[in-house]
Amino acid sequence: MTWQLRRARAADVDAIMALETRIFVNDAWSAEAMAQDVANPNCYYLVAFPPDEPDRIEAYAGLQAPRGAHEGDVQTIAVTEQARGHGLGRTLMLSLIAEARKRGVREVFLEVRADNPSAQALYLRLGFEELGLRRGYYQPDNVDAIVMRLHVPDPEMQMTPAEAAAEATE
Repeated sequence: MTWQLRRARAADVDAIMALETRIFVNDAWSAEAMAQDVANPNCYYLVAFPPDEPDRIEAYAGLQAPRGAHEGDVQTIAVTEQARGHGLGRTLMLSLIAEARKRGVREVFLEVRADNPSAQALYLRLGFEELGLRRGYYQPDNVDAIVMRLHVPDPEMQMTPAEAAAEATE
């Protein structure tokens, strides 16, 4: 499966909310809150879709990270059932982390449901560490949230072949 990513826009909120309410049945965001975040310049929301069907949103993810702030927060991430297991969640998270880095963020935080081991495993593989627990965070299910943090790595600098040759002769 292949997808394209693009920045979410106001016209995507209905499609995002269709996924939001299907995936997060009991603790879905309101359409108003989602629309505010998508439009907020301090937030960065992405949607993923099949290349030939730009209106069929299969996943979305959002980051709150004001430019120049040292901390950011993954607001939400969701992938449809049929698109799971193909690396789309990882791609979205890496895109959010890259945007956080561009905005000057040094640490990214998130909360993940304690009953979602596959998401927890993804975040651990991406370098997040567990910081603590928020008891009963997800309501009305009364599910705990695991708080996680990533120290945003510095961008990797790669030398051009000419730079590598020049360094080798020094």
